[in-house]
Amino acid sequence: MTRLSPLSVLYRAVQRSASIVFALAFFAFTGGTAFGGFLGGLGSVALVGVAVIAIAGYELAYFRRFEYELTPDTLDIRSGVFSRRNREIPYRRIQNVDISRNVAQRLVGIAAVNLETAGGGETEGSLRFVSYEEARRIQSEVARLKRGDTDGDAPEPEQELLFELTPRELAIVGALSFDLRLPGLVFVFGSTAFPIVASYVDVPVPAGSVAAAGVGVVALGLLVALVSWAAGFASAVVNYYGFRLTRVGDELQYERGLLQRYNGSIPIDKLQTLTVEDNPLKRRFGYATLLVETAGYAPSSDGSNGSGGGGRGSEAAIPLATRDRVLGLVADLEGVEEPTFERPPTRIRRRYAVRYSLVLGVATLALYGANRFLPQEIPWFVPLALVPVAVVAGALQWRHRGYALAEDHLVTRNGFWKREMRFVPYYRVQTVIERRTIFQRRWRVSTVTADTAGSISLVGGDATAVDIEVADAATLRETLNDRLREALSARREARQQSRQAALGIRAAEPDRDADESGEPAVADAEADVSETPEFVEEAEPAAAESVEDAADAEDAEVAEDTDEFDGEAEETADPFIWGGSVESGDDDATESDDETGDEPSGDGR
Repeated sequence: MTRLSPLSVLYRAVQRSASIVFALAFFAFTGGTAFGGFLGGLGSVALVGVAVIAIAGYELAYFRRFEYELTPDTLDIRSGVFSRRNREIPYRRIQNVDISRNVAQRLVGIAAVNLETAGGGETEGSLRFVSYEEARRIQSEVARLKRGDTDGDAPEPEQELLFELTPRELAIVGALSFDLRLPGLVFVFGSTAFPIVASYVDVPVPAGSVAAAGVGVVALGLLVALVSWAAGFASAVVNYYGFRLTRVGDELQYERGLLQRYNGSIPIDKLQTLTVEDNPLKRRFGYATLLVETAGYAPSSDGSNGSGGGGRGSEAAIPLATRDRVLGLVADLEGVEEPTFERPPTRIRRRYAVRYSLVLGVATLALYGANRFLPQEIPWFVPLALVPVAVVAGALQWRHRGYALAEDHLVTRNGFWKREMRFVPYYRVQTVIERRTIFQRRWRVSTVTADTAGSISLVGGDATAVDIEVADAATLRETLNDRLREALSARREARQQSRQAALGIRAAEPDRDADESGEPAVADAEADVSETPEFVEEAEPAAAESVEDAADAEDAEVAEDTDEFDGEAEETADPFIWGGSVESGDDDATESDDETGDEPSGDGR
């Protein structure tokens, strides 16, 4: 068994004790001294000292009782100071191995290792902290053992550089990025600071008039846009500084970050969804972002999984590149190109325009009602001037929506300000759900959602075909079910052939011509199979068992990914009860790009 780095004791103790010691010191030397006695003078220092010693003692015990080991089949972790916990994580279940280092950790030469499995709930295993060299060794060893390579002397797979972000491209990433999480903060700051600034600046603006209100709104809007752009620029530079994406065998490995440095691996065979994302600025200059999703990344509010996406649950395989380059990598990874999309019916453009116009109408009524209670008159009619904009917005939303059925993938496209085009392999689909709100029933359209096992599905990011004809929705749902079964059958057959090849069994060729003696060709195949026991006897039994175990493990893994209850048994009934039609009385918000969808009864999940 291997222990953590000894430096982790000091680092964790300082990390844990900083806030506690500060709070105790603040209390002891401010309010605590008023009580005198034990809390005054030397007693305050003693209280802080006891806290530091207790934290240091706990971290030392944590270090001595934390052990891990890389066995041929599992990563074993034993931990716990007061209650012991033993974990065995099979390599076939590990989706991602991420290494993170902040500035302080880089200075002392340690790193945190996170192991994500196909659950998406939380990090399955975390090593805090080991040396950086040990972290890279764990990452490469896990990848090697997942490939079934038990020979430690085998050469490492060649590294192929797929993408590297140059300083110029990094500046473009920042220039085209906006962080819209700050408008509320900017609004509070602006509403407080504007009167103060106005008292020192002599601006000839007539007070108490429509012009003054208009100038204030425009100034606040510009301030929000400026701060959001500056925050987005800084966030993009910090997150994607030094970004590199390489292919190592059957994995994608990335490295990025300025203050917090990340090294991670993305198994190609574990990809759930590829997403090409852009916005009006990126489309204007011909750029796009590629996001990859696996079943291992969990939604995280702090980005601890290395996604840097604020809990999105996905990785930026390419933060920014030309659109052709991004689509070229999609074709390289999944063998699919951008298709021709089927858009919603043309009448839906009116629906979108009416919806946006209703929003403007509600805003107009709210401003008109506010004039009854406010001493200063508000220009309540301003939102009505945006009605032509609502009509254009409805047409743009219709234009950028659609779906397509490629040979091996479902491809959907949604959004205008943040347009996302998702590529989902058929065999990755878990559930197909058809939904109609009360408003969609009125327009005779439905929404079809293809749910996958990825973590984005947990927060509402599935591939969705929105507002399509009811008949087309039913056809799409049935087609997805059929292609899912075909894709699973093809993968099962490929695994069986791979197993036969590993055991030295030659499969029968049904269309082989009969031999001269008149016996059917299958006799040769039977003769070949009859020789199999002799082959197995000559081979090493342990090797044969390892091959069978690996094949069984692969079958189990695919069964978990696709919710198959018995993939090897002969099907006596259709086990794929995938979609039903669900009618909902929810508002139109349920059909937006961020909808998650309620699970219908009997959807097979």
